[in-house]
Amino acid sequence: MSETVNTPPQKVDAQAPAAAAIPVVDPRLLVREQGFAGYLGEFKRKIKGGELGSIPVVTGLIVIWTIFEITTGRFLDPSNLSNIAQYIVGPGLIATGIVFVLLLGEIDLSVGSVAGLTAAVSSVLAIKQDVNEGLAVIVGLAAAAAIGALHGFFFAKIGVPAFVVTLAGFLGWSGLQLYVLGNTLSLNNLSDGIIYNLNNYYFSDVAAAYGLATVAVLAYGYSQWSQRLRRKAADLPHRPVSELALRTGVVAVLAYVVAFVLNQEDGLPLGLTVFVAVVVLASFVLRRTNYGRQVFAVGGGVEAARRAGINVVWIRISVFTISGFLGGLGGLFIASQSGVADSNLGGGDTLMLAIAAAVIGGTSLFGGRGTPWSALLGILVIQSIMTGLYMSGSSSKAVQSMITGAVLLAAVVLDSVSRRSQKAAGRA
Repeated sequence: MSETVNTPPQKVDAQAPAAAAIPVVDPRLLVREQGFAGYLGEFKRKIKGGELGSIPVVTGLIVIWTIFEITTGRFLDPSNLSNIAQYIVGPGLIATGIVFVLLLGEIDLSVGSVAGLTAAVSSVLAIKQDVNEGLAVIVGLAAAAAIGALHGFFFAKIGVPAFVVTLAGFLGWSGLQLYVLGNTLSLNNLSDGIIYNLNNYYFSDVAAAYGLATVAVLAYGYSQWSQRLRRKAADLPHRPVSELALRTGVVAVLAYVVAFVLNQEDGLPLGLTVFVAVVVLASFVLRRTNYGRQVFAVGGGVEAARRAGINVVWIRISVFTISGFLGGLGGLFIASQSGVADSNLGGGDTLMLAIAAAVIGGTSLFGGRGTPWSALLGILVIQSIMTGLYMSGSSSKAVQSMITGAVLLAAVVLDSVSRRSQKAAGRA
């Protein structure tokens, strides 16, 4: 006869799986907990992974300024730096619009012609037709935005490649610019008018530059602090207070040094103020709004963006509209700088320098990576090279073009190598 052995039921601990599970910790938290060593390790990882950011262009800018200061002895004089700040505004605004287009992985070859046409329309209306200059400027900028939207429509809705559409625009709007100017081919800016003052007005009171620097530092510090509070409330990785203080301190040093240098001459230029404001606004739109995230998404992959419910047609049309508008605004500043709206405005190297500035500053030609700050850094590099060569006695156009071309090629090669490194690291 068999004997049955009763074994007591095993007690299952409901907490055992949870205790055995390995908690997942965000690597960014580990980096910040490790202090300086953690940040250094993260920096090395990013370099190996091809995430260079603005490091190359900032390093290049420091090298360029150092070389020209040694060779000329006066490159870093406040008067020269103030002049550079003036010259970068017009092309820089055009380059900012180019950044938006490059983020889609496309190109806009029409911005130079749009810049010239905008200046021509505004000047003809104000001078020949006696239209209020403010209204004339608004009409010119509206025309530039409409032209950009038209390019976007043909590209996004009809399916014509952006290269072809904007190349046709480059030719067509150049012809219309000549037609609008008529037989004169050149119109001087109205004395002390709106266009004249765009690049010639200064806030001479020292409080203006220092006040703007203070506002910029406070705004940056507030944005960093509020972001930290939001991420902490959502139980997400957030920067420690010490890091926020360091970042804000660096921005404060840069802002007040710029203000000090500008105040050694005529004061804060209106043109530079507008340029930086446009860059800050564009950066906010791209980084902090749904629209900006959609632009990056379309640039990263059109089909994936479409499947995610993004209106790709609208994004493309709007981006070319922004490019057209900023191209026209840049044209007005170039007209202010030169003193005339003529048939040559927007021609020559205007287009190439704008594209080169965006790429040299760090915007990828392959789409999906870049920032409006690329336009500022890139045009600063180009203008520094031109000014430094001029001061060194090498003002030859051939030399300037060759050096700028070499810098552009280096930027594109660096971008390509960076993308390959990211793919190898699995971060593309």
